[in-house]
Amino acid sequence: MADTAPTTALRSPLADAAQRLAAVTRSSRGALRLAELPFLAQVNVRLDAKSPAADAVGLALGLQLPLEPDTVVHAGEVTAVWLGPDEWLVVGRPGTERDLESRIRTAAGDEPLAATDVSAQRTTLLVGGPRARDLLAHGCALDLHPRAFGPGRCAQTTLARTQVVLVARDETRAGFWVLVRSSFAGYLVDWVLDAAVEYA
Repeated sequence: MADTAPTTALRSPLADAAQRLAAVTRSSRGALRLAELPFLAQVNVRLDAKSPAADAVGLALGLQLPLEPDTVVHAGEVTAVWLGPDEWLVVGRPGTERDLESRIRTAAGDEPLAATDVSAQRTTLLVGGPRARDLLAHGCALDLHPRAFGPGRCAQTTLARTQVVLVARDETRAGFWVLVRSSFAGYLVDWVLDAAVEYA
């Protein structure tokens, strides 16, 4: 029987920008750390936050789905990002999207639920380093001061007129995830690299 598995290697939306991101990271002398985190598993989850399914899904993922607006919960290699009162984005290691989706669906049982693999919809840009907030503030209207947008916070916002999900990682030094639609990723990276010139 013929092998029908795809033989083409996956190519991330920002593969062509990897060298430029690394060059800015080097030339900033530690002020910035820029890199793509390609192929992260991303599953969009919709369910009633007050239903038994919410607790069951959290238990299956090893965390509690965040109920406070604009917050993030992280446990092991799984992160749950609050997107709305009944909506979350569950993020995991590359290649785990099917497992995450299956665990979520199994845990919910017969309770109303929508779990959709959206991994191919976005890529993730890591913006870290002591000047990460300054860089992002050039193109984002949010107050990014740690008192207002510290570790464990998230927001659906615009960065350089591009819709993104911005996540402040658990540790301050870990920086930010900028989840951007794949079709806008190239434009956003061009903007980031241009804005980063003053730190290089």
